[in-house]
Amino acid sequence: MTETAAALRTVAHNVRTARVRAGLTLEELGRRAQVSKGALVSLEKAQGNPNLATLVRLADTLGVSVSALMQGSPEGRVRVVSAEAVAPLWTGERGSEARLMLTTSGPAPVEVWRWRLEPGEEYPSHPHQGGVVETVSVTSGRMTLVVDGTEHLVEAGQTATFDGDAPHTYRGSGTEPCHLIMTVHLPPGPAPAV
Repeated sequence: MTETAAALRTVAHNVRTARVRAGLTLEELGRRAQVSKGALVSLEKAQGNPNLATLVRLADTLGVSVSALMQGSPEGRVRVVSAEAVAPLWTGERGSEARLMLTTSGPAPVEVWRWRLEPGEEYPSHPHQGGVVETVSVTSGRMTLVVDGTEHLVEAGQTATFDGDAPHTYRGSGTEPCHLIMTVHLPPGPAPAV
């Protein structure tokens, strides 16, 4: 079995498990997440190729992190991940990319992302569920962060944070690629059933 097929089987299992735990039908999840029922049926059968926007909408609707949909069982107490070992979840036409490196466990998980934004390339993100807070730390280059229509220049060595429940866009600025680390702080999820 290829790595891609194994990853898709993991996503399929995790989406179905989270949907059932939330007590949602395929129709209700599709309506809330704005994903067609057919796409959800295919996804739960480990078919198709869901994009980052679809995974984010499903995670938000199910009240879990994106990586909770993508990761298998924990591998131990300490987990070290190299960027090369993680496939990009988004790639732009000019070579930009976003990689979800890992997510912390616990009642309020944090996702850690590595991004590369090429000059002039952008990624528009839909608003997340209430309580999501994003932080971007630019390690080289510069980016324009657009939150609720207002642009903010963030340069190497600077960090910006904002509530993720507003429309937001990440855009590479300047003449060099922008490298950044993003953390997405998720609100506490529902308590596990006993």
